[in-house]
This record gives sequence, structure tokens and C-alpha cells, in this order.
Amino acid sequence: MDIRSSAAAQIYANAQKATSPQTQDLGKTAGSALGNFAESLRQNEQVAQAAMTGGADPHALVQALAQTELAVETAVTVRNKVVEAYQEILRMPV
Repeated sequence: MDIRSSAAAQIYANAQKATSPQTQDLGKTAGSALGNFAESLRQNEQVAQAAMTGGADPHALVQALAQTELAVETAVTVRNKVVEAYQEILRMPV
């Protein structure tokens, strides 16, 4: 075996590793996302309560409301995609 074929084999082996599918635990990923969503809502609620009692400035309240709106819109979009995928699976012929 000459040097060129050895180098080609090594490049092929490296490319095969890079293109192999990466496995992730969907349950852990979804649980982490849900935990982050709940924590974000909890923190923004605390900011809103502090703003009502005069403990936070109005700018922080507006920022917290915008973050909450974005988090809820993201959660609704993900939910809609999951429902759409489920309905598509139900339409598949057996």
C-alpha cells in the first residue's frame, strides 16, 4: 500500500465519523427544554411581581414580558409541530 492510498483511507475514516448520525436522548432534551421554559416563566413572574410592588423598574418589566411572550410562542409552535406530526402519522396507510 502506498502513501496516497493510506492517506485516502484515513481521510475516508475521518469523514465517516463526521457524517455518522449523532444519537441524543429525546427524553432528556425535552425535559431540559421544559425545565428551562418553566424556570424562565418563574423568573419573569418574579420580575412582574417586583414591578407591581415598586421593586423593579418598568424597563425590566417590559423585558420580562417580552421574554415570556417569546417563550410561550415558542412552546405553542413546538406543540403545533408535534400535533401536526402526530396527525401525519395517523394518516399513513398501514
